[in-house]
Amino acid sequence: MPSRRYTILLADRTSGVVRRATFSVRPVAVTLGILSSIPVLIGLGAAWKTERSVTDLRTSHVALEVENASYRAATDALAGQITSLQSAITEIGTKASLDPNLAAAVERLPAVVKSRAMGSGTGLRASAQSALTTVLNPEDTFGLLRTLLESIETRLDVVNAAVERRNALADATPSIWPAHGWLTSTMGMRKDPLTGLDDYHAGIDIAAERGQPIFATAAGRVTFVGRSGNYGNLVQIDHGFGLETRYGHLLSATVKPGQQVKRGDPIGKIGATGRTTGYHVHYEVLANGRLLNPLRLLTQNARR
Repeated sequence: MPSRRYTILLADRTSGVVRRATFSVRPVAVTLGILSSIPVLIGLGAAWKTERSVTDLRTSHVALEVENASYRAATDALAGQITSLQSAITEIGTKASLDPNLAAAVERLPAVVKSRAMGSGTGLRASAQSALTTVLNPEDTFGLLRTLLESIETRLDVVNAAVERRNALADATPSIWPAHGWLTSTMGMRKDPLTGLDDYHAGIDIAAERGQPIFATAAGRVTFVGRSGNYGNLVQIDHGFGLETRYGHLLSATVKPGQQVKRGDPIGKIGATGRTTGYHVHYEVLANGRLLNPLRLLTQNARR
């Protein structure tokens, strides 16, 4: 169907000139329709863009929540590690505290004995320097912290093991006097009390009244109880780390072979058995089978 056409007449009354304008309805209607739809299209585009932005924001929010949850979990784990490290440090500090006299006795032990209680461990610096080169983002930062804390935990395990070995050596160090009495003879060359000739005395003599207790001077295991030549009744204790002690001239022993004893435990009684001139205990210390002057280590009185 052909489009209708309209003519508009414009007349000038003064001059009598008449102007005509003819137009078709369809093109005009299409033009008007296009012009009127532009705002609608713009609105629809803006609405679509807004919806897309909201969707992106929701997606980003969900991702951030997941990431934050991961960080919170990592932070909680790190806090737990730090708390554990603090407890370990406190425990090691408690273990590392030694009586000054006992620490002094340990320091006087031969180097070969102390070396048996020494351990080696890896340091923290190399791990830290290697980890520092990986810090690129928050995930790497948490990874670095975990690596450093694990390195510290490993180092603390090494330190704790070293402290335990040091404490074991301290327990094994003969540091107290084996009896309550008075020192009558030291280690070294002396006049033999029976012959008057020069003689080497292998330990120290502590005189006391008959039947007074004799004490183990360090923790260890009793390896010998019985008669042994000039020693008379003898008790011998192996303390580990190559350390041994001997207690001679006993009236009687109160321990048996294989028995575990602690520093200060009674092991026998003062006597005068064997080659002796009176009631006393002959006391010797050996380190790796070689005699060691007991006076180097006796920093504490026997326990009463």
